[in-house]
Amino acid sequence: MSFTLKDSYKFEDLVSIMKLLRAPGGCPWDREQTHKSIRSNFIEETYEVIEAIDTENEELLKEELGDVLLQVVFHAEMESEKNSFNIDDVCDGICKKLIVRHPHVFSDTIADTTDKVLENWDNIKMQTKSQKSQSDAMDSVSRSLPSLMRSEKVQKKAAKSGFDWEDVSGALDKVSEELCELKEAIAKGDKENQAEELGDLLFSVVNVSRFIKVDSEKALYDACDKFISRFKKVEKLAAERNIDMKSAELKQLDSLWNEVK
Repeated sequence: MSFTLKDSYKFEDLVSIMKLLRAPGGCPWDREQTHKSIRSNFIEETYEVIEAIDTENEELLKEELGDVLLQVVFHAEMESEKNSFNIDDVCDGICKKLIVRHPHVFSDTIADTTDKVLENWDNIKMQTKSQKSQSDAMDSVSRSLPSLMRSEKVQKKAAKSGFDWEDVSGALDKVSEELCELKEAIAKGDKENQAEELGDLLFSVVNVSRFIKVDSEKALYDACDKFISRFKKVEKLAAERNIDMKSAELKQLDSLWNEVK
């Protein structure tokens, strides 16, 4: 397969390059890959896009979006080789989905608020996927999502059936209830029940985040960053005072922690 070098490339060039890499005489590594072998690459590249967004780095965002686009083209080419579908079919599918789910743009449906748009989107999604209940909709939530994100999506679908607290107070009370049940399981030394009750507690905490409109995944992300930042300060302070953190009493370390806060 011939390929012409250019000063500037477009989407169809990316598709051509991928075909060349996968073709006999192309790249041995690229030819050996399967959907499963590069599954983690897709996840990694997606998170790198998120990092570029979080750091507001436009150049990095451009680069990382390209890496994600490569993954899409890579997977599509594998299927094209089996005559299953190709990248054009992928584009066709998403275009049709957008047209169907935006009847207020491409048809005569009226939706002049974001809430109405989202309501229409969910209703159309259920219809096109033959989902007859919110349970069906819950089952459609990907199990591969981060569990905090999956929890929130499941809870939102339950709420659409009226299965929800009236306000955040009910969700907070549930957190207290689940915490007590976890403490009881720990006191009994029941390992299996401890895992179950911990899961219930985390699920309840996500419910609270949903009510106060805080992204639980982002909240935990920020909490990790805050912990690392404070821990660095504790280490620095301990070093300045010749305190061996490994042998120091927890009370002393807590004092340093409170000091850096």
